[in-house]
Amino acid sequence: MSVASFDSMSAELRQRRTRFWAMSAIGLVLALIAPQLLYSVFLMMALCFALFASSFNLLFGYLGLLSFGHAAFFGGAAYATGWAIRDWGFTPELGILFGGMVAGAMGLAVGVLAVRRTGIYFAMITFALAEFVYFLANQLPFTGGENGLTDVPRRAALGFIDIGTSGRLYYFILAVIALSIWALWRIVHSPFGNVLKAIHQNEPRAISLGYDVQKYKIVAFVLSAFFSGIAGGAKVLVFQFAALADVHWSNSGEPVMMTLMGGMGTTLGPSIGAFFVTALQFYLAELGEWVTIIYGGIFMIFVLALRRGVLGEAPDMIRKLRRLFTKRAAR
Repeated sequence: MSVASFDSMSAELRQRRTRFWAMSAIGLVLALIAPQLLYSVFLMMALCFALFASSFNLLFGYLGLLSFGHAAFFGGAAYATGWAIRDWGFTPELGILFGGMVAGAMGLAVGVLAVRRTGIYFAMITFALAEFVYFLANQLPFTGGENGLTDVPRRAALGFIDIGTSGRLYYFILAVIALSIWALWRIVHSPFGNVLKAIHQNEPRAISLGYDVQKYKIVAFVLSAFFSGIAGGAKVLVFQFAALADVHWSNSGEPVMMTLMGGMGTTLGPSIGAFFVTALQFYLAELGEWVTIIYGGIFMIFVLALRRGVLGEAPDMIRKLRRLFTKRAAR
């Protein structure tokens, strides 16, 4: 590789990092003032799904593994967090961490079996195991069955920070989600993340270079499950209950659509997709079945015309607009 090529790649990497931190700073400022403009429950729900989609993107966007069973980790952690806080007296941060660890353990058990396959076979294995978790959530006595796990209290965070009101809870949830998404960004841009990208691009070559591909896939699966569990645990604090809908197979489709709309393989794309989809579901709920039709139509547009999502298509759109304005200015 020539010096010029290396300098060009370094410059591009610096530009990407600058864009990420600039967008993160803008997003953080907007997040801090958002409760003054929007309903806090909507914001907290969108934040939880932003992390859910981002954790799914670690597996799908950077490793190319399409999981249809992530609801098991999201919902399983929701039940674990609710149980730990309500019956064991855990503080919110410990309850969320416990839920994430439970989801990570589930991810290890599922990943060891699933990563041996790829494509549709991998997707179906994750789907089948998620259905098994749904069956357990419906049958086990301590999950509440169809009624779910209810009456989860909002204890003081860290033992002394009151999060009893929606306003204070919002900033606690924001801190948890922001820290988790930052951790995912660090993972993706670490040597471990570079190996995941290499496996996605050319798995046989990664094997020939001596990498234990199966081990990397399992670790990525566990990390994805863990952060999905953090999202599920945070959701329990917002609504104060865990329900069967959290582990239902349809909930596994949410992060898929959010990731595709926002931008697969980007750090902030899934979060943008999550806010967009949650806004449609939250603010258009009164339209009834029309929401599903509108939702499906928008998703078709993204699949057919904007396959790389909002963030994936944005650079090309910006370049086209610049060329257009440059031509007009030259005239």
